[in-house]
Amino acid sequence: MEKWTSGAAYDQWMGRWSRLLADEFLNWLSLPSHLRWLDVCCGSGVLTKAIVDRFAPARVAGVDASAQQIRFAREHRNGPAVSFETGDAMALPFDEASFDAIVCGLGLNYVPEPERALLEMRRVAVPGGVIAIYVWDYAGGARFLREFWDAAAATDREALAYDQGHRFPLCNPEALRKLFERACVEQVRVRALDITTRFTSFDDYWQPFLTGQGSAPNYLETRDELTQNAIRKRLRDSLPTDAEGVIELPARAWAVCGRR
Repeated sequence: MEKWTSGAAYDQWMGRWSRLLADEFLNWLSLPSHLRWLDVCCGSGVLTKAIVDRFAPARVAGVDASAQQIRFAREHRNGPAVSFETGDAMALPFDEASFDAIVCGLGLNYVPEPERALLEMRRVAVPGGVIAIYVWDYAGGARFLREFWDAAAATDREALAYDQGHRFPLCNPEALRKLFERACVEQVRVRALDITTRFTSFDDYWQPFLTGQGSAPNYLETRDELTQNAIRKRLRDSLPTDAEGVIELPARAWAVCGRR
């Protein structure tokens, strides 16, 4: 149900919120400089770049299943200590104990077997190394997504099958904690990451849904024009808008970290 074929379109759809979340996430981790980092499911490289900007890493490797995303990351987020390569999160192309910190931003729920991917992250971490991920709170906390899915469900009875709140039961604090514990990750901590998504107008909110990248845009792309217009109208009528047409919605992700 997901298509990740354009780094530029992904940045338009999710990039600005990914950057805000990356800052909150890295603030929470508060790790020292000059570590060796691995960014799993790195996509267009938003989190990778934030790591470089903040921590002056000795090395940071990004890996993603999408060759198109990796190509974009190489073109736009490369650097002297940075490498990007195509790879499977469930079979990471790195030796055991190669990294001091392994992270995964907004990607683990899309991996077919998340526990297998986490075991791979544990394998490539040094003893005592940090393993940390974050995912959207699709069920309720990520309002810019929840508003869309609620409008879609009220318009199209097939929308529920695409709704990430139903498809990704992993994306809540208790499920994340249990996942880490099953993978024998120690010193597990869970925290909410809260940001505000600000849209300058309804069009600024709506246009990213037309990119075809990710669950909601992929779903919308499969609907006929009548259904698309009905969802758009319902959202325009229901979203909270101030006198200048600005829409501000709270958005929450859940972060979990531990050590090998």
